[in-house]
Amino acid sequence: MDSEALRKYSALHPKPAGLSLQYGTAGFRTKAERLDHVMFRMGLLAVLRSKAVAATIGIMVTASHNPEEDNGVKLVDPLGEMLHPSWEEYATQLANAEEQELQKVITEICQKAAVDLHKDASVFIGRDTRPSSEKLSQSVIDGIQVLGGQYHDYGLVMTPQLHYVVCCQNTQGQYGKATLEGYYEKLSKAFMELIKKSHSSGESQRHLKIDCANGIGALKLSEMKPYFPQEVLIHIYNDGTKDKLNHLCGADFVKVHQNPPRGLDMKANERCCSFDGDADRIVYYYKDTAGHFHLIDGDKIATLISIFLKELLTKVKQNFRMGVVQTAYANGNSTRYLQETLKVPVHCVKTGVKHLHHKAQEFDVGVYFEANGHGTVLFSKAAETKIRQLVKEEKDDEKREAAKMLENMIDLINQTVGDAVSDMLVIEAILALKGLTVQQWDALYTDLPNRLLKVQVTDRRVIDTTDAERRALTPPGLQEKIDSLVKKYKLSRAFVRPSGTEDVVRIYAEADTQENADALAHEVSLAVFHLAGGKGAPPQP
Repeated sequence: MDSEALRKYSALHPKPAGLSLQYGTAGFRTKAERLDHVMFRMGLLAVLRSKAVAATIGIMVTASHNPEEDNGVKLVDPLGEMLHPSWEEYATQLANAEEQELQKVITEICQKAAVDLHKDASVFIGRDTRPSSEKLSQSVIDGIQVLGGQYHDYGLVMTPQLHYVVCCQNTQGQYGKATLEGYYEKLSKAFMELIKKSHSSGESQRHLKIDCANGIGALKLSEMKPYFPQEVLIHIYNDGTKDKLNHLCGADFVKVHQNPPRGLDMKANERCCSFDGDADRIVYYYKDTAGHFHLIDGDKIATLISIFLKELLTKVKQNFRMGVVQTAYANGNSTRYLQETLKVPVHCVKTGVKHLHHKAQEFDVGVYFEANGHGTVLFSKAAETKIRQLVKEEKDDEKREAAKMLENMIDLINQTVGDAVSDMLVIEAILALKGLTVQQWDALYTDLPNRLLKVQVTDRRVIDTTDAERRALTPPGLQEKIDSLVKKYKLSRAFVRPSGTEDVVRIYAEADTQENADALAHEVSLAVFHLAGGKGAPPQP
């Protein structure tokens, strides 16, 4: 390690005094002007991680659905998955080290993680469309170069595309070609193969309005358009030419406000969807003839995909284990439908994509989505190999056809991470193949009315949870209080959990009517305020 070069470059990316940041599920996120030193140091860390695992590592500069003024960074592990938890700690230590300690911290990481500095390192970089992203990704490059790493800058990409190319690179092309063209070709080919089998040639079926949150999704969808067949008519709104990223638009806005985004005019029964700022989440929605807005969130997306996969798995008659993974935020009626009507096992895990992804890996076919629209499907190596073998060797026509569709699904789904474009194509293919309208999809089950609230507290750590965050262990008396409140309402449940990033406690309640869900959420928020050290005035109904 060249100490002199490290000192010199580190001085060009100084850490603001007193700033302390934590690497969480979303990596680092804060105001863009506070991130220069973090980017430089994550360049350093990516080189160390690459040397430790002898593989290419990804770095994505994005703050996803946050406001345009923010930015962030996350590292991508060799198979396109999120950074290993033990390295999240190293990331936090490195980002918060004072200038004069930097070399010492690097040396400690090398010792703890058995990093051989003489090994080669390779890093792939991508960034979103924020005004600050280009300069910040240059700081990443400075960090990579100081430690002698090689890098390839993909420039403007959707977060899932970076995950994809990292996985392709480290599987020696088995997962696909590590280029954006490779991504477009693989997805469009699988999509076209699937919809060839659909009977509905109705024009309206294929029209789709897409709100791209004034983000990267618009650029990449435009690049992908030539790869689509004529009958796919996608109309792009909020393409970033006029308005600010994520401002009054995007998947997060639509999900939270239960309203259509600005800049997209909806006619009755038109199919619409929204990506978030870095295109790793998607939600669908429509307005009925009475003008009512209907949101189709991650729970309903998971349900649609599960119905389709289960039908195909039944046809191929293999003993594949299928499961759906949700968090406590999943609507109670989606869980009921999956378990009781579809007879698919459902597992609940802690909030955070890494927990869902990890659990989904236990199945031959693992479907996971968060209610916010982030999710994907994972296929085990064994299941994938068997399905591809059936396509080649199965004599029975029905079985072979079903296997062929499953093979196309495997190729269409981005198994590394939630991907708005891939998920959108999966949904469009299923709707076409099953001849479903957006209203029929929505009518699979009715969501239980629910309410999300948050309460500011002095210290969020006073709340400790268990049972996938559905029960509070501390403070004493809180869970008993919640249990007694829940008993007052029909079809009700409620839980509280500390935020991962700020001193607030998040509250979720659902019940048979909106009025009851609101009342329950309010009563639980008062209990949190009084028992968990609420700040300021007590919550008002």
